[in-house]
Amino acid sequence: MRKFLLLWLCVFAGLQVRASTYVDDQGVMRWKETQKEVCVFGINYAPPFAYWESRLPIGYDQHQAIDEDVYHIARLGIDGYRVHVWPSYISDEDGNLVYNEHFELFDYLLFKLKERGIKIFITPMYLSGTHDGFPKKFGGKVGCLSNPEAFPAQANYLARFVSHVNPYTGVAYQDDPDILGFEIVNEPAHWKRPDLIEGYINRMADAIRTAGCDKPLFYNMTTSAMHIDEILKGKIDGGTFQWYPTGLTSNHDLKGNMLPNVDRYVIPFADRLDGRFAKFGYEFSPADVGASSHLYPAMARSFREAGFQFAAHFAYDPMHAAYCNVAYRTHFLNLAYTPKKAIGMLIAAEAFHAVPRNRGYGRYPHNNRFEAFRLSYPDDLAELVTEKKFLYSNDTETEPPTPALLEKVAGTGCSPVVRYDGTGAYFFDKLEDGVWRMEVMPDAVWVEDPFFVPYIERETAVAVWRERAVELSLPNLGRRFSVCALNKGNTIQKMAEDGGFTIEPGSYLLVREGVKTDWDADDCWQNIRLGEFQAPHRGVTDNRMLHTPPAEVDAGKMLRLSARVVSEEAPEAVELLVHEVGRSARRIPMKKQRGFDYEAELPADLLQHSGVLRYYICVKRKADWKTFPSGTVGGHPLERRVYGDDRLIDKESYKIRVVEKNIPVCLFDAERDWRDITKAHRKHRFDLYPAPISGKSLIRLNVQAKKDEMQDFSVRMYCRPYLKNREETLKSRKTLSLYGHALNDKSCTVQVGLLMENGGCYGATMTVSPELETYRLPLSALKPVKNVLLPRAYPSFQSYWFESAEVSEFDLTKVESLQISIRPETGEKELPAGSGVAVGWVTLE
Repeated sequence: MRKFLLLWLCVFAGLQVRASTYVDDQGVMRWKETQKEVCVFGINYAPPFAYWESRLPIGYDQHQAIDEDVYHIARLGIDGYRVHVWPSYISDEDGNLVYNEHFELFDYLLFKLKERGIKIFITPMYLSGTHDGFPKKFGGKVGCLSNPEAFPAQANYLARFVSHVNPYTGVAYQDDPDILGFEIVNEPAHWKRPDLIEGYINRMADAIRTAGCDKPLFYNMTTSAMHIDEILKGKIDGGTFQWYPTGLTSNHDLKGNMLPNVDRYVIPFADRLDGRFAKFGYEFSPADVGASSHLYPAMARSFREAGFQFAAHFAYDPMHAAYCNVAYRTHFLNLAYTPKKAIGMLIAAEAFHAVPRNRGYGRYPHNNRFEAFRLSYPDDLAELVTEKKFLYSNDTETEPPTPALLEKVAGTGCSPVVRYDGTGAYFFDKLEDGVWRMEVMPDAVWVEDPFFVPYIERETAVAVWRERAVELSLPNLGRRFSVCALNKGNTIQKMAEDGGFTIEPGSYLLVREGVKTDWDADDCWQNIRLGEFQAPHRGVTDNRMLHTPPAEVDAGKMLRLSARVVSEEAPEAVELLVHEVGRSARRIPMKKQRGFDYEAELPADLLQHSGVLRYYICVKRKADWKTFPSGTVGGHPLERRVYGDDRLIDKESYKIRVVEKNIPVCLFDAERDWRDITKAHRKHRFDLYPAPISGKSLIRLNVQAKKDEMQDFSVRMYCRPYLKNREETLKSRKTLSLYGHALNDKSCTVQVGLLMENGGCYGATMTVSPELETYRLPLSALKPVKNVLLPRAYPSFQSYWFESAEVSEFDLTKVESLQISIRPETGEKELPAGSGVAVGWVTLE
């Protein structure tokens, strides 16, 4: 019986007809059969269409890709799917369907989703005009929405699309019970002809209804929010909303506490929707934030507080291309390559289903705990802890309340239940008393910033197959149990002793000593087969060294240095080779910690004098040593032909500035930090130009567009790395200094804010004149202030300001970011374009 479960689910689904959902007279989507509220948490995923030309050179079987990714999506507890279909790939100029490889793959994808019981929400039209079909003929999105001559082709396309019969299921889309509804068009832009909105919506809705489709219809309420009156007049049952709380395409990994950015989802016209329209979140993502596993459950909570019944992350990266993040660079999510984020999504799915619709939990930081969930920014940790489930996205010391009752454990890192030496995700599921299924993914390591400009030859992340140590403390499993491989090609069979064993990536059956079981690889459990396992096999061809030297350190203190050595085989030795200031080189072994991490302590006597400390990291593999940062291969550097007075033994070295306590702490330097400025909007451009001091630059921070004429214009700089090893110096700092000048020969009011780790902000204003000089502000003048949420969110009607619900004491050691805000002068209502300041550096003195 177990072996036929998935097939039966699919066949049963195919026998159902007509709409499975409806929106009641209170604006709530319900299941027709049970009358219960719909609550679905989903993912966007678009291999049949998106960035096809970019992924094609990778050379991968797309059906296989769908099989792999749909399995992982199901493994993460995702029960919903959303996609915008590209008519330019599957239609002609009149809106007639063209059945080709893209369409066939889409049908196959829907079939595989239905096999797993995943519900589907479709946007039939993404009006890109870059390929063939009616979008290109009528000029893309703007032309299709502003030219009435384009309406018949779109109506024809929609009618044919919803009535299309999927050959894999034998059911038309409009009759498929697993399809929740349709969103008419993706992100409509009606700025050119807003007078056509109501007529356009009704024309498309009538075409769908005339075709025989009675599923709920939705329309986007964010991209044309300024025309909400016209949208609400249309024949629709619900509205769709996006949420990118950290903007898009920052082009680098954003650092800092972003929980304030996801504190709540604001709909300024919510009172006009309640009781009339269902609310769906069609796309969301904390874009460009690498350490975001804790943000996903927070967003799920905020969506439910705002009354959403469906939310779908954008987008899940296909595993075959995720190594380079070539699909959507501003997003990066894949179970194999982003394990912490993936487990965060697993917990978010649980949160979305656990939080009652419209339930609030207070404001940040008081909503870090809700229901059975806990969020921690400092640890990038999301947790779900109940008697039966223990899920965590990072290392945790939380004890599950009743370990003997656990039925599901999943996470990364270590916990009181699982001690694991690797970096990949793992899953433990109780099948019956004393019998568990274990799945362990390969190690995952980010070797480049995944949000920088991608190309398929550039590896952003690697997956490494290593044998890793595991120790389990699951009372139901005991301390002695068998470990038997389930996945194809895996022959491992062993006994765990005192709960510990070593393992390679794969799926396994764990059976307590003395228990008999007949579970095997072909058996089904929930919506997977026990023997299923999907993971990348690209491999690592060479040692990779991931290490960033500290910016500056106080003299006279011990310093701990860490490095990540990524390779398929563990190195035989890792050493620091340190050139003491004024002395010869010293070898210091680096000790293995966990996974790929190594650590060494530089004793205080090495750092007792100010100067520049140069060092290398040497990795031994077989007979060769590889010296970093240059990557030189050969014997150990000190075993080469080295003279006693040689100050360099390789062409490159790492460097640490060892400074005395009287040296200012530099929070921002334009020449050093310009690439990583967090801007309000991705289109902003800030220019460098030479400062009067050789080798230094200033950067113009200026209001750049008419739409920026407002009460505030802000930028942010993450400065935590420059404070980290100067704690002693920070105790004596009294003044914040800004070197720069006002632009346009007019004085400028500037608020300088220091953002704390807990999301609070201390700030004060200063007047900067057109003269280039140093402007000073006593730290005693800094007071709690509200700060700007940067980058600016999409949709733009989200909160602009944030004021923490909890005020903490000002502590320089807890500062994370510097925020510079331009404010109107006295008597002025707005900031004129071009106003602002040029800044060279900001220091603590």
